[in-house]
Amino acid sequence: MKIAGVTIEGFAALAPMAGVADRAVREVSRAHGACYTVGEMTSAKGICQHSKKSAVLLEPDEARPYAVQLFGSEPESIREAARAAALLSPDIIDLNMGCPAPKITGGGAGSALLRNLPLAGEIARAAVEGAGGIPVTAKIRRGYDAGEDVAVEAARRLEAAGVAAVTVHGRTRAQMYAPPVDLGCIARVKAAVSVPVIGNGDIFTAQDAVRMFEETGCDLVMVGRGALGNPWLFAEINARMRGEPLPPRPALGERLKVMREEISLLLADKGERVGFREARKHVSWYMTGLRGAASLRRLCGEISSWEGIDAVCREAEAQNPPEG
Repeated sequence: MKIAGVTIEGFAALAPMAGVADRAVREVSRAHGACYTVGEMTSAKGICQHSKKSAVLLEPDEARPYAVQLFGSEPESIREAARAAALLSPDIIDLNMGCPAPKITGGGAGSALLRNLPLAGEIARAAVEGAGGIPVTAKIRRGYDAGEDVAVEAARRLEAAGVAAVTVHGRTRAQMYAPPVDLGCIARVKAAVSVPVIGNGDIFTAQDAVRMFEETGCDLVMVGRGALGNPWLFAEINARMRGEPLPPRPALGERLKVMREEISLLLADKGERVGFREARKHVSWYMTGLRGAASLRRLCGEISSWEGIDAVCREAEAQNPPEG
């Protein structure tokens, strides 16, 4: 698919999960078949105020195509932030209009913009102006409150404002991440606009991705929680979409090897003090589905060094010996 002049070759992208899809997760996902990644959402106000944290989040990945993601509720700060982001030459600038977190919606940003579609359109227009020719996309939800469905109207307004693609998470803000995802909502948006539509929500298996493509007609799927501790999901989606056999699931040794690679990337990016604290959740993701997962996750809470990670690995291997 193409977003304006940017070609994305593949079937599944990694979703921009704040505090979760950090640079380490993005790099490992790319290595296992993700065709596109979006950075963690960055405050437009923070960029305008020269926040060090915002500047770090704005740094683009080496793998392309890549998008930075902005959030905010004021067109002027979004315009200025888009202008600053454009100086770093990302392939795409994405606008977050779907985050359900109270600390984001409380300030009128994220999915709160679905309650004020004229403002959402103004923000999109301001971002397009600030981006200086770099394509601008937006990520939305079905609606804000339970039962709402404003996604079609929102997508049409965003397209009219110059947005080059729309990602649709088929849930309302009130649902947060509770099932089920509404594939019909994504299909209605796809039928209503001429720009590419990316489908998002509940992709945990390759078959989930196939179903989303078939039932919505979307141009790309975006994988969130299903990829955490499971970057092999991207290769499985790619295989199913190409009509190829599914690759074998990794043995425990391979799973732990990739996990260690992810932690090494995390430490290189954030340093040991922050990195080992955040490694607890990364290691925990890789324990999902193993025998003894509950006790293994408790061990993850004690990680403060490589020794702690080694202890989790030893326990995982003890509780999950090779079959035969």
